[in-house]
Amino acid sequence: MSDAHAPYDALLLLSFGGPEGPEDVVPFLENVTRGRGIPKERLAEVGQHYFLFGGVSPINAQNRVLLAALRADFADHGLDLPVYWGNRNWAPYLVDTLREMAADGHRRVLVLATSAYANYSGCRQYRENLAAALTALREEGAPGAAGLRLDKLRLFHNHPGFVEPMIESTLAALDSLPQAVRAGARLAFTTHSIPDTLADSSGAPGDPARVAGAHGGAYVAQHREVARLIAEAVAQATGVAERPWELVYQSRSGAPHIPWLEPDICDHLEAQHADGAAAVVMVPIGFVSDHMEVVYDLDTQAREKAEELGLPVARAATVGADPRFTAAVRDLVLERAARERGEAVTPCALGALGASHDVCPVGCCPAARGAAPAAAGEEWTD
Repeated sequence: MSDAHAPYDALLLLSFGGPEGPEDVVPFLENVTRGRGIPKERLAEVGQHYFLFGGVSPINAQNRVLLAALRADFADHGLDLPVYWGNRNWAPYLVDTLREMAADGHRRVLVLATSAYANYSGCRQYRENLAAALTALREEGAPGAAGLRLDKLRLFHNHPGFVEPMIESTLAALDSLPQAVRAGARLAFTTHSIPDTLADSSGAPGDPARVAGAHGGAYVAQHREVARLIAEAVAQATGVAERPWELVYQSRSGAPHIPWLEPDICDHLEAQHADGAAAVVMVPIGFVSDHMEVVYDLDTQAREKAEELGLPVARAATVGADPRFTAAVRDLVLERAARERGEAVTPCALGALGASHDVCPVGCCPAARGAAPAAAGEEWTD
């Protein structure tokens, strides 16, 4: 088997987590909102969209599929690198998975977070979770924890293995529309809304994406670049050169008086209908898999809005465990390992923004509140 992954001896798939039954919903939401003082009664109200699906989020099942696909891809290509899985907010919990990895003898671990873009909740918060888990394990004296070092793989939003499956799924969604409306269908690229302040500060100081962002931040700029790449590929494939597209948002939460990125997908559908759009294809570029925020916000709420308007819509699939995506993860592993060995590497990235940094610098994707320790970055010392 190949040792091209050296100096790394394991990969951690790190995700958000989700409930797997009705009894899990409120405890899961308590984990997600810990420290905010939200009463259980309110959490039960917030969790109603989970109860519509039997209290089960699709995300854990989808991560199991991705985990198996990564292991199979690595084995098929002679990469002898064990792959583990841990979550921020539900079992298998991150701290338990790291404890297992340390006990198994792993010391240099790469981390793949299932978030493709620069922002606090999608990057730095995962690093804070890693730091908190490492600290907890070292304080409890877990075997091997003292020597455990974690490095996070770079953001993958503009890797071909992420972009190309989205192009294909967008074309498939267009083809699913009635033929009479396909040529006039518009594209709505969707992602998670975040507060304007966090959008402004996303990315690293001096990062070209941060400088290019419509809000001054990398989060918007990176999404817009991926949307542009997909829209141009779709135009070439369909021969429809003038197909309008927009970057829109979903899953807003938080206090109403705090500005968040807009427009919301449902408001956007109303505006498109009023503007005479023949149809809209929703393309969830902000999500790796078809988890709850896709199946509820898009497949349920947005579809209901479209039906109310009489507007034909289709929804593109996310990348999930597409073989091109698992191959992209392998590519990122080998790229980072080679760079750690001091070898010259040309990172694979599409578009104008280039590849993201390997190591998050100080000041990258700061929180709105005070900074917490974050592993796998320049400010973290093992």
